[in-house]
Amino acid sequence: MKVLLVDDESAMVDALERGLTAEGFVTEAAMNGIDGLWMAEENDFDVIILDIMLPGLSGYEVCRRLRAGGSTVPILMLTAKDGEFDEADALDLGADDFLSKPFSFVVLLARLRALLRRAPVDREPMLTAGSIRLDPASRRCWRGEDEVALTTREFSLAEFMIRRKGNVLSRNTIAEHVWNSELDIDSNVVEVYIGYLRRKLDDGRTRGVIETVRGIGYRLIETVEGKNDAASSI
Repeated sequence: MKVLLVDDESAMVDALERGLTAEGFVTEAAMNGIDGLWMAEENDFDVIILDIMLPGLSGYEVCRRLRAGGSTVPILMLTAKDGEFDEADALDLGADDFLSKPFSFVVLLARLRALLRRAPVDREPMLTAGSIRLDPASRRCWRGEDEVALTTREFSLAEFMIRRKGNVLSRNTIAEHVWNSELDIDSNVVEVYIGYLRRKLDDGRTRGVIETVRGIGYRLIETVEGKNDAASSI
């Protein structure tokens, strides 16, 4: 999942980027409110972590403008302040949750996953596509009754695709959301991981769950166990 982090504390940004990357998130950062607002408006993020005290534009104003413009992306507001009025202001302006500094990374991670589960577009507590089930909270995956062991990157790829099941996803789109914007899109990293995921999810079954759309990308499809359709290959 793709996270926008807007905070002017470089040490915190670096620490959060390292931690979120290790958990399978793709993170982009802005160090002031003006850049943060522009990035949020011009790019597709799954969740935004937004500090209140920012140069240029405050987190309050960034949040207000995003909601006024129709954005529904989940926003987790960060504040170094204590006080119920700051929290109330954040929620009144459209933030989905708040966290006071200093905070535990474990708590931040739990809050992010909770926001992703209840966000308005394809954010069910248990994600499903036919016989495939994914639990974002526990990071577990099943096909039918069989649990499938996935690496962190494989799970992120499966989660991204299942949230957009039925849609054709280009290699560029997958790379931007599951890796980071610096990934060389001419490399075969996406193809390699699609192959890993396909083998684990199919595991000898005749019905494949990931279709290759020639010249465009890939599509995760609804599956019904027992169908005798051949899986696509890379």
